[in-house]
Amino acid sequence: MDIQEGKTNKEAEGKEGKKNIILKQGFVFIFLFIVIISVFSFGFFFGRSSVVCPICPPEDVDFSLFWEAWRLIEQEHVGRDDFDVEKMIYGAIAGMINSLDDPYTVFLDPGESEKFLEDVKGSFGGVGMEIGIREDQLQVIRSLEGTPAQRAGLDLGDKIIKVDGEKTAGMTVEDAVSLIRGPKGTEVVLTIYREEWQEERDIRITRAKIDVPSLRLEMKEDNIAYLQIYHFSERASSEFNQAAVNILSGPAEKIILDLRNNPGGYLEVTEEIAGWFLKRGEVVVIEDFSGRKDQDKRLALGNSKLYNYPVVVLINEFSASGSEILAGALRDNRGALLIGEKSFGKGSVQQLKELRGGSSLKITVSNWLTPKGDLITSKGLEPDVNVEMTIEDYREGRDHQLDRAIEIIKEIR
Repeated sequence: MDIQEGKTNKEAEGKEGKKNIILKQGFVFIFLFIVIISVFSFGFFFGRSSVVCPICPPEDVDFSLFWEAWRLIEQEHVGRDDFDVEKMIYGAIAGMINSLDDPYTVFLDPGESEKFLEDVKGSFGGVGMEIGIREDQLQVIRSLEGTPAQRAGLDLGDKIIKVDGEKTAGMTVEDAVSLIRGPKGTEVVLTIYREEWQEERDIRITRAKIDVPSLRLEMKEDNIAYLQIYHFSERASSEFNQAAVNILSGPAEKIILDLRNNPGGYLEVTEEIAGWFLKRGEVVVIEDFSGRKDQDKRLALGNSKLYNYPVVVLINEFSASGSEILAGALRDNRGALLIGEKSFGKGSVQQLKELRGGSSLKITVSNWLTPKGDLITSKGLEPDVNVEMTIEDYREGRDHQLDRAIEIIKEIR
């Protein structure tokens, strides 16, 4: 074999070796590629089944109709250049909530959220009155002592037809409150109708800073403590504690608890106050989740220092939510008599959920049952002693319900 032939054979062997190395590297690359794809696919599908996107729409809900309508409005509406996109989004959410036909599940934009929090804290800029919907009409429940509303002569039963010219028909309480509230020193015009008037009247009121009292304590004849709770607000707990100390250290022997016109407030505050009247461990209220999970029995955890005081409770058609819970707890556990008129029947539980941008959602999550299992929602509490009051009685200072409560509690030993 000459030198040239040997060289050729070695070159051939070298090319073959390089070819084999390249093939092996190719197989390794393909294998690794398949492994990576498999791992990625497994991770993707496993993650898809185990990770929940908190803001993604459910897979079984088709939002295509919504976006189709949105795009048509953007493309075709004559005023598309002046659209307020944020307002459109808020309106879409509010429309979804309204379709539930639940008056207590409400979307609150940032401004409304701020006003709501001011309300439960007990201090805000406004006219100083409580309002509610009765017979599908926005009405005054009461004007607070010493407020612009009281000085303007607004009283129980006055129908609020317009707020600054905007009709209140179909308006929620939250919407009306948002319009009536405002900075101290500014004016609001309320169009009011009263039964004895022949026509509506515009009443111009200057807003002021309103500090809502939580309760009032007064001693009646025969050592009867008359305790009226206006609202279970953030400050009601500390104010009640002071009132309870005054009762315990004074001559009081019996208690009339007045929950008339009390629309409710914080559940925690209601439970704290109940703890003064009930034995520790007694059921204050039962929270029912309609089968989604087990019922939750909320127990009294207070000091029970007012347990030995005979108690009667005043209620009326505007006693709602927390006031119904407390009244029901005292009747079911202690046999306390309820005097007055059937309560409102607002026995559902709302939680305030914060949303992005300062907005929030007040959402119904459960219903209340009294300790004996009676549903409050839409039914209310029937009084043990029915005593009716007319609007004229309130306006002229006659209080037949309180008079009857005093008569009854005097006989309790």
